[in-house]
Amino acid sequence: MRTTNLLAAMVAASALAATAGAGDVPPPAPHGPTPSARQLAWHEMEFYGFVHFTVNTFTDREWGNGDESPAVFNPTDFDAGQVARTAREAGMAGLILTAKHHDGFCLWPSKYTEHSVKNSPWKGGRGDVVREMADACKAQGLKFGVYLSPWDRNRADYGRPSYIGYYRDQARELATQYGPLFCVWFDGANGGDGYYGGARETRRIDNRTYYDWPNTWAMLRTLQPMACFFSDAGPDFRWVGNESGTAGDPCWATLDMTRPGRHPGGTSVGLNSGERPGTAWIPAECDVSIRPGWFYHPSEDAKVKTPDQLIDIYFKSVGRGASLNLNIPPDRRGRIADPDVESLRGFRAILDATFAKDLARSARIVASNVRGGSGAYGTANLLDGRRDTYWSTDDDAKGPELTLDFDSPVAFDVISLREFLPLGQRIESFALDRWADGAWREFARGTSIGSRRLVRVPPVTTTRVRLRLTSAACPALAELGLHASPAAGKPSK
Repeated sequence: MRTTNLLAAMVAASALAATAGAGDVPPPAPHGPTPSARQLAWHEMEFYGFVHFTVNTFTDREWGNGDESPAVFNPTDFDAGQVARTAREAGMAGLILTAKHHDGFCLWPSKYTEHSVKNSPWKGGRGDVVREMADACKAQGLKFGVYLSPWDRNRADYGRPSYIGYYRDQARELATQYGPLFCVWFDGANGGDGYYGGARETRRIDNRTYYDWPNTWAMLRTLQPMACFFSDAGPDFRWVGNESGTAGDPCWATLDMTRPGRHPGGTSVGLNSGERPGTAWIPAECDVSIRPGWFYHPSEDAKVKTPDQLIDIYFKSVGRGASLNLNIPPDRRGRIADPDVESLRGFRAILDATFAKDLARSARIVASNVRGGSGAYGTANLLDGRRDTYWSTDDDAKGPELTLDFDSPVAFDVISLREFLPLGQRIESFALDRWADGAWREFARGTSIGSRRLVRVPPVTTTRVRLRLTSAACPALAELGLHASPAAGKPSK
């Protein structure tokens, strides 16, 4: 799915001084918080999907009460292969399945409850949605993750200490029976009214202490060391603060974990924009559904987001340094519905056309400074399509410039920038200029770059482009690309 392996770059980062090349020029020292190996692997994915599927699909609800009979779960033609294939064709790098939503119904035959597919009519009670999805993802070259809601409106002991043991038992089943997981996603919905084994009451919990997250995470770390954990504030990646798929501008990859209330389900301050300087690398995920709801509802077949809406979401999530988690809910057959498939195809066609050609590769690129004068940190690294090489400068060159010269005018409306993440988020701001009428004229500026920055501008035609940077530490820039979207060639209205 990817041409380079950023994880390998992380492993190699500490050895770059020995392998840098001419002159053995040492690499820059890391700046501020830096990502772990599992976070780098997650960053490399950029775009993946949610699969919301459970009893709610058949009761036409968003949140089940927990009193639903397992008999309602009965997809007529479940096809995990179609779901995974749809995701791959859309350009997703993985899928996260709602193995258990708030209603407590388990999509795998858990030995710790009767409220699961083993008591549904689907496949005579011998089915396992988690197994089929994990296998389908593997067949399609996708990574697989699970969503395991901490809230359980079915369990009689929810809100009591014994429930934590039950929750960990189920987490252990998922972490040991279905192969490598790239993610375990913990929802922030915690407590309220429910069935609770027939009690039918409202139960409240203190989400700061009740779940004892540190011990649950520690258990899962030993079983799935490369799985990233999501909750509102991490520990590996964070909620962006909305469900519209929109990251802030800027969206820094760091948070201040000393802020009061900074815990799962705690304060939302800073989640959308990140915090700089921060104390920990906890980048943002933008979660959003292709439909108004998270589960499939027939009444929403005409309300699927259009390709253009999905493109806008992509640029405001991936294009702002976050990752995009797009929900594609199976219908009552157990397949992605036709309107969703068609919209995803249109979205992918636009994205492919936009990034099919990098115009910057035809330019002569000149830097105001190259670290130690070494080719190991030269400008060619910006144009090689790799994330594990980068251009850098001497330590005291914190305001450098790059100039791209073309033999003939080029037209573009998208600029792509990436930092080399193993060395931290170093660039504070950037500005872009075009050469026009014998002078430089600024046409865009911004702050955070991080994993990726996609800048959309009105179509620019020029023979020269200049990038100016302001850095907290000398930059380590892995990519500078210029692209033309299909819209760039359309006449303005």
